[in-house]
Amino acid sequence: MGLTYATLKLTNLIGRQSVQVNALVDTGATFMCVPEEVALQLGFDITEVSQQVVTLADGHQRKVPKIAPIEIVFGNRSYVTEAVVLGNESLMGVIPMEAMDLVVDPRQQILIANPQHPNYPVALAK
Repeated sequence: MGLTYATLKLTNLIGRQSVQVNALVDTGATFMCVPEEVALQLGFDITEVSQQVVTLADGHQRKVPKIAPIEIVFGNRSYVTEAVVLGNESLMGVIPMEAMDLVVDPRQQILIANPQHPNYPVALAK
């Protein structure tokens, strides 16, 4: 099985700057992650934002900048959240995927709207 990428539009809801990114879709990750370059394009000063302690895949913990509020748009779905500034590429974790009711189609290696709810997202409330 290969890697899945998706084109997302990210918008800083305070400054209104937007950027389009090709994000790695990672069902094993939790948050939306963006590299420093994307955070700067969105107008954030990462020296003046809050910090988040994250646990990396190798088990080490690191304190990283957290930017908010950002809107993530994929197709007809959107979600307002925060993102951690980490790594060298944008990465979409499971929280925004669940909130937008998106799933990975493993055959085609693409991100899609949940086929059970193609017209609007349905969130699990239980």
